[in-house]
This record gives sequence, C-alpha cells and structure tokens, in this order.
Amino acid sequence: MDPDDIAALERSVSAIRDLPTRRTLIRAGEPVVESTLLLEGILCRYMDDRAGHRQLVAIHVPGDFVDLHGFPMGRLDHDIATIGPVKVAVWKHGALEDILAPRPKLQRMLWFSTLLDAAMHREWIFRLGRLGADGRVAHLICELEERLAMVGLSRGGTYGLPLIQADLAEACGLTNVHVNRVLRALREQELMTFRDGRVTILNRPQLRVLGEFEPGYLYGNHPEKVAEALAGAA
Repeated sequence: MDPDDIAALERSVSAIRDLPTRRTLIRAGEPVVESTLLLEGILCRYMDDRAGHRQLVAIHVPGDFVDLHGFPMGRLDHDIATIGPVKVAVWKHGALEDILAPRPKLQRMLWFSTLLDAAMHREWIFRLGRLGADGRVAHLICELEERLAMVGLSRGGTYGLPLIQADLAEACGLTNVHVNRVLRALREQELMTFRDGRVTILNRPQLRVLGEFEPGYLYGNHPEKVAEALAGAA
C-alpha cells in the first residue's frame, strides 16, 4: 500500500477493540454501519440451521476485513463471532466513503479483499462437496497454514490455532467424534498433530496431497500480478 493510503486508513479508524472468546460481533440481518479489520486472534463466520446446529462458512486470520460485504450491502446474511480473544480495528462507513472517493487504488484493494473471500468460499464448497473426512481436515489445516504464513504467524509448519474439535467439525461438516478419529489418523500417519491449540505439520507435501490443496486461489504466490492490477487503478 502507498504510505498516503496507509496514513489515511490509520487516521480514520474510529476505534480499536479487544473482544473476549466466543463473542458474537454481528448478527445476520442487523444493520451494519462499520467495517472491521482483524488485528489479532481468530474470527469465524457461521450460520445456524433450524435445530441450532452451527456451520462455519469462513475462518478469518489477522489482516482480514471480516465484514467488508456489509459496506455496500448494509447487512450480512450470516453471523460473525470470535473464536479466541481478538483485537479489531473498526471504521465507520461514512469515514470509509470519504477516504475511498479520491483513492481508486485503495478502492481496488478493498475490492480485491472481497474477491479473495469469494475465492475461498468456492474452495470451501469444493472441500465439503468432494473430499472425504480426512481430506476436509487436511485441506483446512493447509489453508490456514498458508494464510497465517502470509502474515508471519506460521513458521516451519507450526502455528497457533485456538479452535476446539467442535469448531473443526463445524467447519468441515463432520461430527466431533469423526474429527477426533481423523486427527488421530493424521497423527498416526505422521502428517500433522493438533494439541493444546497448536498445529504442527510434519509432512506438508503428503498433507497437501491428501487435502487436494493447491494454494493458487489465495493469490499469495503471485504478488507481481496483484501489484500490476492495483497499479492499473492508480
């Protein structure tokens, strides 16, 4: 980002908030008047069925705008909640409108952020629709490693993940019991371990094969193409 764009964003932050574990930030259908950037911790998007069973539809890591869709749409069709304790920065929509109007490059960067969300949603649909239980968990673990590595929070295949087995089950469309079996199998195959809120990937190539994980949809390996696209909007 250009220094001027960074400064404009920082000046227009309306608040920095620390939020506790398992707190709902935004509920589906409620008016959304500000946009939220995750600074620390993990957030999720989720939907409940009529029986109250939760399905995670996205997991957010630091650096993600978690409700940017609400900027043009005025509301969300899903809930957003903390998984562990988090720190967020928030912008009033009016302030965003003021700083974006004269900055087409910054407009395009925020648009790029929502397009990345859409790419990840498509990959999640693929994972749930076409992979078996082992593959679903493997794919999610690989995706989170890749995304956390982009912001310096995963090193050597190890990263903190404040999810419990129930969260993994809700993200992968499985039961808690099934997730427990999958994690044990992946550990016994010496592919990965997950204990005490920490993931350690022991065999990245094989785990990616199992999860059919190809990181291209995250656009992290092609910074030159992103830079060219953004420069075209300047």
